[in-house]
Amino acid sequence: MNSTPPMLPGSPVVGNLLEFMKDRHGLLQRGFDSLGPVFGIRLLGQPVAFLIGPEYQQIFFTETDKKLSMHKSYAYLKAALGEVGFTAPPEVYFAQRPILLKPFKSERMIKYLGIMQLEVQQWLDTLGEQGELELRAAVTQVVQNVAAHALMGKDFRDSLGPEFWKLYLILGKAIDPALPPYLPLPKFIRRDRAKKKLREMIWPFVVERRAHPEQYDDFLLDFATATYKDGTPMEDDAVIATIMGLMFAGHETTAGQAAWTIIQLLQTPSYLQLLQQEIADRFPPGEALTAKNLSSMKHTFWAVQETTRMHPSADVLARRAEEDIQVGEYRIPKGWNLMVAADIAQRLPDLFQNPATYDPLRYAPGREEDRQHRFSLIGFGGGTHKCAGMNFANNEMMIITALLFQQFDLELITKDPRVDYGLGAARPEKTYIRYKRKSTNHASQASTTEATAEQKCPYATSKTED
Repeated sequence: MNSTPPMLPGSPVVGNLLEFMKDRHGLLQRGFDSLGPVFGIRLLGQPVAFLIGPEYQQIFFTETDKKLSMHKSYAYLKAALGEVGFTAPPEVYFAQRPILLKPFKSERMIKYLGIMQLEVQQWLDTLGEQGELELRAAVTQVVQNVAAHALMGKDFRDSLGPEFWKLYLILGKAIDPALPPYLPLPKFIRRDRAKKKLREMIWPFVVERRAHPEQYDDFLLDFATATYKDGTPMEDDAVIATIMGLMFAGHETTAGQAAWTIIQLLQTPSYLQLLQQEIADRFPPGEALTAKNLSSMKHTFWAVQETTRMHPSADVLARRAEEDIQVGEYRIPKGWNLMVAADIAQRLPDLFQNPATYDPLRYAPGREEDRQHRFSLIGFGGGTHKCAGMNFANNEMMIITALLFQQFDLELITKDPRVDYGLGAARPEKTYIRYKRKSTNHASQASTTEATAEQKCPYATSKTED
């Protein structure tokens, strides 16, 4: 049999755990540089094989549900959110999957564009003529409001105050892919209390929609009355877990990438000029942002895509080997965890020219560096389980970017923000910006545009890959 991957040295007891928790990017970059694209680390005695490069990432994604499983490697998410989606065993996940995908069908995406614009504009209207703000916190609040309003309904969004999102913050801080999730640690105790309280806050909305379904037309109603293909009602625990999971996924990852998009544009004046000209041409003040003009804003989309490449929120993804699997010249034994690291894989010079440079034009016709291999960009996952909300998130980040730069001139006060990996989604550290409203007044635009076939946004269709 071929040998197992070479291992980075670490402590006899905890392995590479401490460095993984403190600076996982540095640890994994060192492993890749010194040991090659397939290498291993140990986390509390558990061996983890990292696969870097599109050909190895293809194995990671295409062998999922075959030789590799998801739910066993995501016990830490199950502890925070419940048994839903990829935290559930395959038979449960595939039964839930049609219910989980329903919010992201293309016919719903057009309605979401109006809600996204409404929520972003309401935030911008609260800003004065000029001032300073902390970008990460501001964008996080907007993204939270979009997730609650678009996915769960306006009454849900309006009824949940700051306590609701503070509880989610506790969940986020307890997401730890390195430690066993049920250790009696303070952060896990706080997580379980927050989870219980969130369930208590959500449940009355489920009861209300079941009691008066004729009064609602939203996905909260769909979840509250969801049934499986055989007609069996979805279990109450699964309904709550679904709502919690979508609320979590709907804001936790998008907030960081949306903030990074703004930061990187401000750090790159030459490309910002292209984007601002595009906004002036296709989205002038006084016009609503429709699916048609959103789909034509290529520079805005490429800016979002480049941020996803350089600052993916889900910087590591995990699987568990259910049997021995061959990866290149190495054998990954049954029981090992496997991970991919997007923030390293998406900066490979063989795939991306000057990969450390922010360059959205790498996606332009004639270059299209992302199309060299279908698993070269994995910030939203890949294969059958590619993130169902990817297009929702991309549209939201584009709208935040377009509205903000349409109405304000911005300046970075925090000139060189660093990545705050924490233990949840990677995001920028606290970043302060100075803003000044542009001279042309911009009235609030909250209308929802009905899209014709010609207007349909190319980023509106939820897709998966085999």
